[in-house]
Amino acid sequence: MGSNVTAADTLSGAILTTLETIQATKSMHIQKENFKKLSSYLEKTNFILQELTKVDINESGSLKTAIDALSRHVSEVKTLSLECCNRNKIYLLLNSKKIITSLENHTREIGGDLDVLAPLVSFNGISQEAMKLSNIMLDAKYLETSKEVEIKEKIESGIRERKVDRSYSNSLLILIADAIGISTEQSVLRKEYEEFKHEMENIEHTEDVAEAVQIEQIVGLLGKADIIATTEERETKYFSKRNSLGRQPLEPLQSFYCPITGDVMEDPVETPSGHSFERSAIERWLAGENSLCPITKTPLKPSSLRTNKTLRQSIEEWRDRNTMIFIGSMKSSILSNEEEEVIVSLGKLQDLCLERDLHQEWVMIEGYLPVLVSLLSTKNFKIRSHVLIILRILATDHDDRKESIAETEDAIKLIVCSLARKIEESKLALQLLIELSENDLARNVIGSSQGCILLLVTITGSDDPQAANDAKQLLEKLSFLEQNIVQMAKANYFGPLLHLLSSGSESVRRVMAETLSELEMTDHGKLMVCESGAVESLIAMLCNIDIGMKKAAILALEKLSDVPENGLKMIKTNAPEILFGILFRESLSIPSLIEKVVATIMNLALSLTFLESDHGDIPFLESEEDVFKLFSVISLSGPNVQQNVLRTFLAICQSHFGLNIRKTLRKISSVQVLVQLCEQENQTVRLNAVKLFCILTKDRDDETFVEHVGSKCVETLLRIIKTSDNVEEGVAAMEIISNLPRTPLMTQRILDAGALQVIISILSNHFQKPEPMIESASGALCRFTVSTNQELQKQVAESGIIQIIIRLLDTGSALTKQNVAISLGQFSESSNSLSRPVELKSSFFSCCFVSFDTCCPVHSGICTIESSFCLIEANAMNPLARLLDEPDFGVCEASLDALLTLINEEQLQKGSKVLEGGDVIMKMVKLLSSPCVRLQEKALVALERIFRLPEYKQKYKASGQMPLVEITQRGSNSMKSVAAKILAHLNVLHEQSSFF
Repeated sequence: MGSNVTAADTLSGAILTTLETIQATKSMHIQKENFKKLSSYLEKTNFILQELTKVDINESGSLKTAIDALSRHVSEVKTLSLECCNRNKIYLLLNSKKIITSLENHTREIGGDLDVLAPLVSFNGISQEAMKLSNIMLDAKYLETSKEVEIKEKIESGIRERKVDRSYSNSLLILIADAIGISTEQSVLRKEYEEFKHEMENIEHTEDVAEAVQIEQIVGLLGKADIIATTEERETKYFSKRNSLGRQPLEPLQSFYCPITGDVMEDPVETPSGHSFERSAIERWLAGENSLCPITKTPLKPSSLRTNKTLRQSIEEWRDRNTMIFIGSMKSSILSNEEEEVIVSLGKLQDLCLERDLHQEWVMIEGYLPVLVSLLSTKNFKIRSHVLIILRILATDHDDRKESIAETEDAIKLIVCSLARKIEESKLALQLLIELSENDLARNVIGSSQGCILLLVTITGSDDPQAANDAKQLLEKLSFLEQNIVQMAKANYFGPLLHLLSSGSESVRRVMAETLSELEMTDHGKLMVCESGAVESLIAMLCNIDIGMKKAAILALEKLSDVPENGLKMIKTNAPEILFGILFRESLSIPSLIEKVVATIMNLALSLTFLESDHGDIPFLESEEDVFKLFSVISLSGPNVQQNVLRTFLAICQSHFGLNIRKTLRKISSVQVLVQLCEQENQTVRLNAVKLFCILTKDRDDETFVEHVGSKCVETLLRIIKTSDNVEEGVAAMEIISNLPRTPLMTQRILDAGALQVIISILSNHFQKPEPMIESASGALCRFTVSTNQELQKQVAESGIIQIIIRLLDTGSALTKQNVAISLGQFSESSNSLSRPVELKSSFFSCCFVSFDTCCPVHSGICTIESSFCLIEANAMNPLARLLDEPDFGVCEASLDALLTLINEEQLQKGSKVLEGGDVIMKMVKLLSSPCVRLQEKALVALERIFRLPEYKQKYKASGQMPLVEITQRGSNSMKSVAAKILAHLNVLHEQSSFF
C-alpha cells in the first residue's frame, strides 16, 4: 500500500470489504449455518471498524498495518464465499470438511488481526470490544451437519462394499439433493451430476493417488443411479444387455452353491482357507459345538470370516441375467386362458417386483403395463387383486410410472371399477389410486373418471375403517380441483367445498358459494352443510363490499334456508338484520338483488313457524319501522317479490309472536294495500294477499276493517269464492267474510253483496265442495245466525238451511260440526221467544182446548223450524247428543252449548226431561271427567241446576258422585264450590261444608 494512503482511507477500504464479504456469506446455499455464524462475527467486526470512523485516528504505521491485514483476511473470506457460490453443489457437499477447515483458519486469522488492533485503539471502549471478539473468533469451531456426515458414510460404505444396486445409488443421490436443496426431478439431478462429473474431470492433477481414486469411485457410484438417466437411455441399455443373453436361463456355477445348505448363496463369506459359505449357514455351524471348517476340518473362528465380494457380485449378475430372461419370457403365461396359470405367474411377477426396484424397471421396459391393465377387466377376483398390487408396487415412489399408468388406455377407468366391487378389492384399488394421485397428471385423470368421486363418497360410509379413511384421504387429494369439489358436493360430500368457502381467496369463496346455490341438494344435505359452518362463512360474505360476493352468498343462503333448522340458525346468527340492511339500503340500486334477498327473508320467516313457543325470543322484524319498510317493498316491486313479501308476513303472523306483527300491520294500513291486491290478476299474488288478509281479520280489529273494507271489496271476495280454482284462496276469502266485524253496517254490506246466498249454496251442495270450503262456509254462516238479529235468523231459516246443516252434524269434519252446532245453538237461543202460544179454540158442538200433543215439549207453544228454529222440531237433538262423545273438545263444547239452550231459565224442568230422553244428562256426567277444563266447568254448572230437581239427583247420584268428589279435590276453587253444591243436592255433603 502506498505511503500516501492515510489511516482513514485504509479504514474506509476495510469497512467496504467487510460489508461486501458479509453480503457474500449471506448468499450461500451450502454450509448455511457455518457461514451464518461467520457472518455474525464479520458484522461485529464491521461495528468496531465503524466506531473507529467516529474518532480521529493517528497516522501510526502500526494501526494502518493492522487494519490492512484485517482487510486482506476478510477479503480471503469473500473469495471463499464467492467460490462456494459458483462451485458445483455436490462437490461442495463432499468437500464440506475442507470448507470448514478453511472457515476456521480464516476466522482465527481475523481474530488474530483484532488481537493486534485492540491495543492500538484504546478509546471509547473499542479496545475492549475488539479484544472480546478476538477471543471468541480464535476459539471458534464449525461443524458438519448430520446429513453431510450421513451422506459421506453412505458413500464410503458403497465404495467399500462395492454396491452395484442402482437403488442404493438412487437413494444416495436423493439424500444429496435434499441436503443441497435441489429438486429430485430427473432433469435437475442429471444436470447437477453432469456438472459434478465434469468438475471432477477438470480438477488439476493431484499427486495424492488415493484421492484421485476416491474421486473416480464417487463419480462411478453416483453414476449407477438410474434416476439421472433418461427413460430412453435405460431402455437402450436394458435391451442391449438382454438381447446378448439368449433365451434360456443359465445354470448356476458350482461355486455359487453353499457346501452346507446346498443352495445358491445370497451373502457368501470366505474362510482363510479360501472356501466360501452362506454367512448364516456357517455362523450357525460355528455357533454349535463345531469349531472346525466343514471342508478342511481346520480350526475356524467367526471373526476370520470375510465377505466374498467378488463371488457375491458374480451371483448377483447371474441372478440378474436369469431374471431378465424370466421376465421377458413370462408374458405369454400371463396372457394364457388358464386362470390358475395366470394367477401363479402374476404371483411370481409380484414377488420379483417386491424384491428389487430394478426388477420393476425391467417389467415396465418389457411392456407389461397394458397387459396388466387388460387383466383388470377379467371376472376372476384373484387375478384382479394381483394386478392391483403389482401396479401399486410399480407406481410407488416413481412419478414417471404413475404417469405411464394414468396414460395407459382404460387403466384408471378399470381401477375405478374395482372400487365398486367387494371390500377386499375395493381397498386394493383405493391404495393404488392414492399412490397414483401423488402425480398431477394421474390425479387429473382420476378426478375426471366417471363415477369415481361418487364411489369414493359412498366408501367413506363403509363399515371398514381403513377403506373409509383411504377414501377420505383420496377425496382430500382430489379436492385440488374446483370441478372435483363440485362433484363431491353433488354426492353430498361437502368438506372440501366448505373448507374453501371459509378459508379460500375471495374469488374461490365466491365460486364455492355459487356452487352451493346451484346444487340439487336434499334437505339432509342442506342441514349437513349448515351444521358444518356454511352459515357463518356465507354471512361473513354478506358483509363484503364486493357485490358479486354478496350476491353469491345470498343465492346460497336462499338455497339453504328452505330447511327450517337452517333458517333458525341463520336468524340466530344475525342474518335478518344484514339482509334487511342490504334490502333497504343497497338493493334499490341493484334491482337483481331484491328478489333474492326477499326470497331468503321469506325462507327465514317460514322457519319461525316451526319454532316451539317456549323456545324464547328470536329477533326478527322487531321494530315497527322494519315492518313498514318490508311491507312497502310490495308497492315498489313486481309479482315475484310481492308474493314473497306476502308469504313472509303470512309466516310471521302465524308464528308464536305473530300477534304483535298483526297489530303493527293493521296499524300501518296494510289492509288498504291487501284490499287492492285482492283484485290482482296475478293469481299467486292475489292468493297470498287474501290469505294474509284472512289472518289479519282473525283478531277482530273492528275499526281497521270497517274503514277499508267496503262493498266493492266484499264483492271481490265473493267473486273469488265463486270463481277461484284454488281451494286455499276460496277458503281464505270465505273466512274473511266470517271474520269481518259483526257490526250492523258491515253485516248489511255483506248481505247486500249476496254473501248469504253464496254460503247457503255451498252448504246445500256440500257433497260437491271440498271439506275446507264447507268448514269456512259453516263458520261464515255463524255470523248470520246470532240471536240478537232475529230478522236475519228468519231470513236464513226460510232458506231451508237448518235441515241441511243438521245433516252435516253426522257427515262433516270436526270443524264443520263445531260451526253447525254453534249456529244451531244461536238459533235455539231465540226459540223460546219465537214459539207461538197455544190459542183456545171452541166449536158449536164442544168446548175444549186444542190438543197439547201439538205443543213443543220445551217451549210450550207451537214451534216450527222456519219460525222458531226449534231444535226438537228440527230433529237436531240426537245428532247433537252424539257429538258429546266426539274426541274433539271444540265439537263437544259447541254441541253442549246448543243443548243447554233447552234448559234456559224457566225451561229447566221441561228441558231436563227432553235432555234425559236423549241420554244427554248421562253424557254430561261423563264430561265431568273430561281433560278439558272448559267442558268440565260447563257440564258442572248445568248439572248443578238439573240436580236441583229431585227426580234427577236420585237417578244420577251413583254415577256422578265420584267425578264430583274428584273435582272437589283437584278442580279450581270455583269448580270445587259448584261441585260441593251438587254433592249437597245429592246429600253427600252437608250444606255447611267448607267447600262452599
